[in-house]
Amino acid sequence: METEAPKQAAGSRGGPSTRERILAAATELFYANGIRATSADRIIEQVGITKVTFYRHFRTKDDLVVAYLERSAAWERNAISLALEGRTALDSLRAIAMGIGADSCRPGFRGCAFINAAAEFPEAEHPVRIVVEAHRRWTQDVFAGLAVEAGVAESDTVAGQLMMLRDGAMVNGYLSDPESIAQALGAAYLAVVEAGRHPQGA
Repeated sequence: METEAPKQAAGSRGGPSTRERILAAATELFYANGIRATSADRIIEQVGITKVTFYRHFRTKDDLVVAYLERSAAWERNAISLALEGRTALDSLRAIAMGIGADSCRPGFRGCAFINAAAEFPEAEHPVRIVVEAHRRWTQDVFAGLAVEAGVAESDTVAGQLMMLRDGAMVNGYLSDPESIAQALGAAYLAVVEAGRHPQGA
């Protein structure tokens, strides 16, 4: 779930800074082609800079990958925060589902950038995985807060279920018909919350 990219920082001539140009190119290429498949040289070529300039801004490619994911996390957190503004818990979940559905219909959609990155970096202690885990923890905490607001007793359990539905929707949006994602995900969110409000045997 993303929003429109914020305006890039202005350089000395009023255009985007070199760092922002590198990061914008990396964001496009990493997401479209994969992180491992995109070399620093490919990014350098697309931006039209020298290697010296590239490494002045990003000491290693891993540093650039971390910056790319932190930027993506900021966009997604902003979108989720907007979905929460002035809404009840259930309406917020519907709005989040609508956002994921809209993302799934974007040209070039390739699923969740964080799941994709984690698949390419299996080492749990790698800086990339740390960024991925931090963002997923933030998202699950949002779900837990919404579950509490909706009157769910086992909020952490329900938050995990909502997170699994979110992940599945992102995969389905890439592999199947994205048009149905928002409606199906919204209904699933509400069903999970309702089940959490009235657990069997309670």
